[in-house]
Amino acid sequence: MQTIISVSNLSKTYASGFQALKGINLDIRHGEIFALLGPNGAGKTTLISTICGIVNPTEGQILVGGHDIVRDYRAARSMIGLVPQELTTDAFETVWATVSFSRGLFGKPPNPDHIEKVLRDLSLWNKKDNKIITLSGGMKRRLLIAKALSHEPQILFLDEPTAGVDVNLRREMWELVRALRATGVTVILTTHYIEEAEEMADRVGVISKGEIMLVEDKAELMRKLGRKQLTLQLEHALAHIPAGLAAYHLDLSADGCELTYTYDSQGERASMVALLGDLDDAGIAFKDLHTTQSSLEDIFVSLVRDGQ
Repeated sequence: MQTIISVSNLSKTYASGFQALKGINLDIRHGEIFALLGPNGAGKTTLISTICGIVNPTEGQILVGGHDIVRDYRAARSMIGLVPQELTTDAFETVWATVSFSRGLFGKPPNPDHIEKVLRDLSLWNKKDNKIITLSGGMKRRLLIAKALSHEPQILFLDEPTAGVDVNLRREMWELVRALRATGVTVILTTHYIEEAEEMADRVGVISKGEIMLVEDKAELMRKLGRKQLTLQLEHALAHIPAGLAAYHLDLSADGCELTYTYDSQGERASMVALLGDLDDAGIAFKDLHTTQSSLEDIFVSLVRDGQ
């Protein structure tokens, strides 16, 4: 798949000496939804701000659609729409005026039809003549997205887009993101709601302490790093796990009525069949069983913890 953003050996060190980014290498594919995950202070916003040309890199190169973000800033930046975490708009301006003004900032000619479509898609049309100060928090969040889409960008950055919004609005925003991707827009989002990344993303990147720890297709990440648990409800309580089952590293519940087997998602069938056979040989009967699988959040927490 074609690369639309290419980040090479990117580092950022502030005047205080703090190194926020350390040798970042990252390619974003055209038309994908890419989720960037990381704990607070990991460098997510600094990385986005640097790609968008808001923060100057200390070293390295960023190409956006083949344009260098430093040497060819206007061409690169015109391809990008950025939805920041904080609202930075004149509170006494109207919705229509501020979205139209954002389009003009990129040198785009007036296009009332496009502005109307954006506002309708974001359920802001009936608020077009309202002053921003009168909008609810959720409406202001929609307005930030409208401003970012005003100049018809090919790439949309969403920095914590659903922080502080209700569940219904979050769902609506997910639908909007999917609709944008369907038109060919590349979407990069940072989020603290890891279930968003699990539901939305095609690929996931994890950043910690200014370094990219991994970039992986979401499905492949879940397959490679996900773990499953098989829980067996026993017919009769066990006082202890027989020595012959030690190789499975089973966990016995406090009441002795459940055995739990944790295993990698890969090669699961053979190990489960072997376990059930060995349980039968040991004379251990069970009346029910169920499996659970680790979520993307479980994997993320484990990666960040191991990288401490």
